Amino acid sequence: GVKLLLHGLCSNTTVKSLDLKGNNLRTVGAEALGKLLRQNKSIRSLILEWNNLGMWEEGFSFFCHGLGANNFLQRLDLRNNQINHQGAGELAMALKQNASLQELDLRWNNIGLLGGRALLNCLHSNKTLKRLELAGNNVPSDILKAVEQAMDHNQDRQTILSETQNRAYILSKEVLSLKDEKTKQFLDLMDTIDKQREEIARSGRMSAARVSQLQEALDEQHSIMNSLKAKLQMTEAALALSEQKVHNLGELLNATKEEQTSMAERHFTELQQQKQEGADREGKLLRDLSAASEKNLLLRNQVDELEKKCKIQQDQLFQVKQDLTNTTAELKLRAVQAEERLEMEKRRFKQSLEDMESLRLKEVDHMTQHIEASERSMQDRIQRLEAIRIALEEELSQVKAAALTERGQAEEELIKVRNQARLEEQQRLEHLEEKLRLMTESRDEAQNCCLKQKQMVAEAQAKANQLSLHADGLRRRLEELQQDLNSKEEEKVTEVNKVKVELQEQIGHLQAERTAQEGLREKIAALERQLKALSSNHREALLDKEGEISMLLEKLRMKEADISRMREEEAQRASFLQNAIMAYVQGSPLGAHGSRK
Repeated sequence: GVKLLLHGLCSNTTVKSLDLKGNNLRTVGAEALGKLLRQNKSIRSLILEWNNLGMWEEGFSFFCHGLGANNFLQRLDLRNNQINHQGAGELAMALKQNASLQELDLRWNNIGLLGGRALLNCLHSNKTLKRLELAGNNVPSDILKAVEQAMDHNQDRQTILSETQNRAYILSKEVLSLKDEKTKQFLDLMDTIDKQREEIARSGRMSAARVSQLQEALDEQHSIMNSLKAKLQMTEAALALSEQKVHNLGELLNATKEEQTSMAERHFTELQQQKQEGADREGKLLRDLSAASEKNLLLRNQVDELEKKCKIQQDQLFQVKQDLTNTTAELKLRAVQAEERLEMEKRRFKQSLEDMESLRLKEVDHMTQHIEASERSMQDRIQRLEAIRIALEEELSQVKAAALTERGQAEEELIKVRNQARLEEQQRLEHLEEKLRLMTESRDEAQNCCLKQKQMVAEAQAKANQLSLHADGLRRRLEELQQDLNSKEEEKVTEVNKVKVELQEQIGHLQAERTAQEGLREKIAALERQLKALSSNHREALLDKEGEISMLLEKLRMKEADISRMREEEAQRASFLQNAIMAYVQGSPLGAHGSRK
């Protein structure tokens, strides 16, 4: 029945305690118990009191082999089983192999001196057994004391091991918590770096949008300048047409002069009668000449005013150039300062990396990889920003060159217009002087031909009226041209003001970006300080823990050395006691009496 029961328990995984007290187990039962101990992994307590297992040597040896192969049983009760010194030797061999048994009860058996020595010797290799009961086995008190001391040593060792395991578990938990904190800090740093990248990308987009706006404004200015050039070409064409008309009028005047000379001989007699009328006409002509001279003076004053306005515009353009140069210089200085700050931040960051590399090589490798990647990205961004800055400087230089060229063209066009106006005025004055000369000559000649030239004078008056109308049209055209010039000047002033406002807005945006970059740098510095503080705290904690571990290791070494010394002393004492007992037994009268018998 026991065999069947134990065979069923071999595959059981729920039974943890088995009590077979007083069942008269024999060899078959002992063999079944050995098989159970080899296969079962759940039983922790086994009670075999009052079964006389020691009487069956083969079965008990099989049971001991199963006990040596088991690593799960913690309590074994073998009281009153008639175990002798041979069975104790088998148990000692099993205990050398077993590493889980903590309590063994061998009271009221027949172990004797040899069995006690065998069990004492096995305790040198077994370090898990905490309790060994040997009362009622005829074991000497010295061996019992030695067994108790060994049990005490095992208990101390196990308590120390449990404490060290607990401390190691606590330290592992702390290390894991520190690792989690570091990972969190690293993730926070990565998040801040990503945010900085997003902000830098946004700033790049904003700068690209602003550059596109500036390009659009420049294109609008170019279109405006092209329209002004077209208008100037139109005015030049109108002036050329007016010059052709003046030339045609001069030819007509020459033809009239020839006709007058031909008709002067014929109408000499008629001119004598019309002397008085000629004198009146001369007065009128003189009045007309005085009015024309006054008009010429007015035109000269207007030209002077135009020259003054041109000078004022030139001064304004010069001031705008100075403002542009100042703004470019300020931008360059700011770029240089930003580069220097970036270099300083890079140096500080490299120093912090070198400090972190001295702590642990593994963590520094990971951190250096991430930081090198971030540095490369930052360098790429810096290069991109420098390229954008260079492009902006090139665009500013192009704008300056275009402004200079446009200014030169405008000045040349103004000079051409002034020269043309002066030439026209000079030509008109020359024509008027020639007319005056001709009129004086014709007056002398017309005194003889006044009567004959009445009809011709009427035709000349009609032509003079036409010329006056044409002169009025030319004056109107000049006024229109002056109005166009004034409107162009106003447009130029408005455009210059717009450019100034746009530049001021750009400077304000750049200052805002600079402040944002400074805030980001301050955040980076604060994060670096936090990293340094955390790294220093981590170093101190690691140093403290390493010191505690070293102290614990030294204590363990000292205790192991004490245990080894105690073992050696106990072995020496046991050998001395054994020799003394043997000498006592051999030299005692009981031994001599037994030898005589």
